[in-house]
Amino acid sequence: MHVTHDADAGAAPPIAFDDFLRVDIRVGTIVAAEPFPEARKPAFKLTIDFGPTLGTKRSSAQITEYYTCEALIGRQVAAVVNFPPRQIGKFMSQVLTLGFPDADGKVVLVSPDVTVPDGGRLF
Repeated sequence: MHVTHDADAGAAPPIAFDDFLRVDIRVGTIVAAEPFPEARKPAFKLTIDFGPTLGTKRSSAQITEYYTCEALIGRQVAAVVNFPPRQIGKFMSQVLTLGFPDADGKVVLVSPDVTVPDGGRLF
């Protein structure tokens, strides 16, 4: 799976609404965050609680520029929960935590403005 971070790229080609519905984006609360020194690029290992139905999932996230492990605990984030797990070194990343690049390409997390129930699906 290749994820592009090119903010100058044009819009992606049109897709059908059903294609959008196939991407399962959920909100969860970060319950644990730790450094990931083995990663090629600076990253954290996150444990995210997606509520009683999905439970907790792990994610590797390259978000070290704006966030500390301590500040991430309790923060709600959005993540794609239906990609296949991805092996990153010895760590299995189960979800893709979502963010946008700032002007310098550093990742800024996607979060709801108001606390919402964990596990809620983006629509």
